[in-house]
Amino acid sequence: MEVNLNLGSNPGKEKPKMDPETVYDLIVVGGGPAGLNAALYAKRKGLQVGIIARDIGGQVMDTSSVENYLGFNSLSGEELMKKFIGHVNELSVPILEYEELEAINVKDKSSMREVVLKNGEKFNTYSVIIATGSKPRKLGVPGEKEYAGKGVCYCAICDGPLFAGEEVIVAGGGNSAVEAAIDLAKIVKKVTIVHRSQFRADQILIDQLSKLDNVEVKLQTQILEVQGDKFMTGVKVKDKESGEEYQVEGAGLFVEIGYLPNSEIFSNLLELNERNEIVVDRYGKTSVEGIYAAGDVTDTPYKQIIMSAGDGAKCALAVNDYLNTVNK
Repeated sequence: MEVNLNLGSNPGKEKPKMDPETVYDLIVVGGGPAGLNAALYAKRKGLQVGIIARDIGGQVMDTSSVENYLGFNSLSGEELMKKFIGHVNELSVPILEYEELEAINVKDKSSMREVVLKNGEKFNTYSVIIATGSKPRKLGVPGEKEYAGKGVCYCAICDGPLFAGEEVIVAGGGNSAVEAAIDLAKIVKKVTIVHRSQFRADQILIDQLSKLDNVEVKLQTQILEVQGDKFMTGVKVKDKESGEEYQVEGAGLFVEIGYLPNSEIFSNLLELNERNEIVVDRYGKTSVEGIYAAGDVTDTPYKQIIMSAGDGAKCALAVNDYLNTVNK
């Protein structure tokens, strides 16, 4: 189902469009919290800015409830994104949606950047903010997709409070999985960690986990299927040593096996780290002048909605300072 998020205070007002003949001060690539807030801050600085996005909302659209964004006690990810895009639309920022980036071309001895789309369109700009986000690694088992948002979650911090007093399952054996289990154990009845091999987490985290009496660990155990009715009720697993298959009950499954930054297209242009995140400095600058990055696609720690939004604002302000030095 396609969700129309292109909302503002005046729905009848004609929306501005990206113009290939315009030379932009800034083009933002990405339509999540980082990209939208970057565009908002840039527009308020008086910059000629446009947004190009495959879709608006990003991972936030898959979040059933947001309860840790300052100023809003509780609302769905979709509702939060409607507020974000409504605010941006108030400033008449042009948005080109449902288009994918092909390349960013840097011209020698020129401050101009060329943004090329897969449909062949090209736009010229003096700066770019990349805010393409990331996507969670999936287990790839039957039922995972069907129960996404109905028990299957990819963010313990975001969705953990929804399962207070319940029994939940955490899939994974790295730092993020163990940290999620420790946090969840504070609010749920029981946490069962299921991991197909041995722990890869830091020993200090494993030691903390071992002190919790409402956590059960099942290593060398593979999740075969997510089961349920209207909502998830548990998972089918296999003990890899004995070959036994059985069910683990749980109202929620937190898949904590890492994220994949949407950075593939920039691998030959920008410096990436070992996790393929774009390396940025404290201002959001990448390894290429005039190109900045914000949010989950970067090596900034703690991937949270409010931090991505803050990243976008920071990059926009840094871009404004950068443009003051550019010979246009």
